[in-house]
Amino acid sequence: MTNLRRSFLKKAAGTAAMATLGNSLVNRLEAADSAMGSKLKGKINHSVCRWCYDKIPLEDLCKAANKIGLTSIELVGPGEWPTLKKYGLTSALPQGAGMGIDKGFNNPQYHDALIKSYEEVIPQVAAAGFNQIICFSGNRKGMDDETGMKNCATGLKRLMSTAEKHNVTLVMELLNSKVNHKDYMCDHTAWGASLADMVGSDKFKLLYDIYHMQIMEGDVIATIRKYNKYISHYHTGGVPGRNEIDETQELYYPAIMKAILETGYKGFVAQEFIPKREDKLASLKQGVQICDVA
Repeated sequence: MTNLRRSFLKKAAGTAAMATLGNSLVNRLEAADSAMGSKLKGKINHSVCRWCYDKIPLEDLCKAANKIGLTSIELVGPGEWPTLKKYGLTSALPQGAGMGIDKGFNNPQYHDALIKSYEEVIPQVAAAGFNQIICFSGNRKGMDDETGMKNCATGLKRLMSTAEKHNVTLVMELLNSKVNHKDYMCDHTAWGASLADMVGSDKFKLLYDIYHMQIMEGDVIATIRKYNKYISHYHTGGVPGRNEIDETQELYYPAIMKAILETGYKGFVAQEFIPKREDKLASLKQGVQICDVA
């Protein structure tokens, strides 16, 4: 079977071939489920980030999500939401507004454009039945943390009435500025929590990306316990390398998931690792099963 798969992959090219590949992977997952059974425990709401599987057609990823037990695909824009709906999926953290990771709320020169962008998309998010949208602090570009925090709060406060009206939470991602996102400002949990206090609305929260925060500050479980009231979303990823979250990396995800549940968290946990294996959906299924604690 391995040789046949390799032979097929060498010949695959174009959209039609990618669709065939996606269907083949979905069929394998279905066969494995029939043989072994893989009913999830139901304590964790499972999601996946679209960009990690961008070579798999979205419809095939939706089919695989249904087989694996995922109920959300995220970091997708408005044009992709109808496809999710077709397969009974939500988007726990959609995108579609903003100016990118580096141009965020810490720079007042972007505020008017950011406000316009989010005010247009937030009602669409609500109309689609979703309740969160991602946002970013932006890069420092020589700015000190205190000034950047005040600037972020000023811009975000302008959006809170719209967010509250539509019951949509703006979720700022914590990213590492050490390896992947040089100069990014919201790179420590304490900074993000202080910003949330300054904004003063339940419609602004943090995305605690476990991969990024392990790199920046470590002490993941203690940090989650301390700052859980500020966190409304979680992402996974293996450290180092942002690959599979199995025994090849330094974090033990079952313990992290149990710590998240102990805080009373009811939201989603999204797999956001880049699969190294040839069978990418098998890696995704493994990641979900690792995180599926009782």
